[in-house]
Amino acid sequence: MSRSRPLTARGWGCLLSGILLIVAANIAAARPLLYIGVLLAALPVVCLMIVRMPRRRGEVTRQISTDLMAVGETSRVTVRFDLWSFGIPNGIWRDVLPAAVRGDATGDYPDDALRYDVEGMRRGVSTLGPLMLRTTDPFGLARREQAFGDTRTITVIPQTVALAPLPTKVGAAGGTAQTRSTRIGQGADNLIPRPYSSGDSRRRIHWRATAHRGSLMVRQEEEEASPDAMVVLDRTAGRWARPGEDPDPAFEQAVSLCASAALRLAQDGYSVDVVDAAGNPLGALRGHEEDREDMLIALATVEPRGEAHDIRSVVGSTAPGPLILITGVLDDEDAEKLSTAGAAAPLLFAASASAEALASVRSHGWHPSVLPTGTTDPAELAAAWASALPFTTVQHV
Repeated sequence: MSRSRPLTARGWGCLLSGILLIVAANIAAARPLLYIGVLLAALPVVCLMIVRMPRRRGEVTRQISTDLMAVGETSRVTVRFDLWSFGIPNGIWRDVLPAAVRGDATGDYPDDALRYDVEGMRRGVSTLGPLMLRTTDPFGLARREQAFGDTRTITVIPQTVALAPLPTKVGAAGGTAQTRSTRIGQGADNLIPRPYSSGDSRRRIHWRATAHRGSLMVRQEEEEASPDAMVVLDRTAGRWARPGEDPDPAFEQAVSLCASAALRLAQDGYSVDVVDAAGNPLGALRGHEEDREDMLIALATVEPRGEAHDIRSVVGSTAPGPLILITGVLDDEDAEKLSTAGAAAPLLFAASASAEALASVRSHGWHPSVLPTGTTDPAELAAAWASALPFTTVQHV
């Protein structure tokens, strides 16, 4: 952040004019010019002291209308600015915005309400602030810009797109969660009170049973047994372009599809694991709202790195129903050895792939599609998803 200059253009002009008049007065021996020159030279200095001398301190708190803001989404930021100063200065306030968002975060102080709208532009966790207050003297010769308050963290999550459901049920259970047994857990709220044990979450305390029994009771719940699905985001560094500090549009589309596909499968009743190509977990959706937020926050900061592993080692010994693999550049050699790992519904999305590579993975049982990397239109991403759903009958493997 560049430092504000202490004098305005008018102030510098006044100071330089005063100096020139002083020099001219000495050359021409004109005493009136000397008086005027001294006055013009001293006025900016006096104004600078008037602006800079008062001690000011302030507290800033910010409220954002949404805890998590998606790319392309708009949120309202309301700022409360408590300023302690000798008198109420007039000036312009400005909240410092990171590159992840954009908006008009400026206004007159103290006339305008301190609120503004920001639009998510880039995934990531960044900070809003500090709040800058720029004031000038009544003559407009000197100015002061001062930072107030702490910053506020803002998280921009990937844009999610409404995707079509799978056209057929995968496996015997399909996409419907089935209740299978009663045990201690945090599944659906089928309540059976039991005594509190060390390690139980206090969020599961059954207050009515606690009041009745006189000791802490918690909810024992039925666990939901859902068919498994897996979404693999191949963020191998070699498969994605890294154009300096700018985000890779293809990778942004891949992250958006990863989040959207996981949410789509969870909505259809699947128990979804989201991992990268090395098997590192990026999220797990088990029917809780906090699972969704945790996954989106993890995807907000994911970047291309590392190396890929064989898809069979990532999936493990138990093949899932739907398997979604999202990758970057898919060459012919990798396509030739890309196994479906026994998944019942393997879908593959590549940012770039030749016709031969697509034919090769199709021969291995994948249903491939190419990511729309030249556009940010959500409809294009939904169309790419739909184009990878040609199957009508799927047998569980």
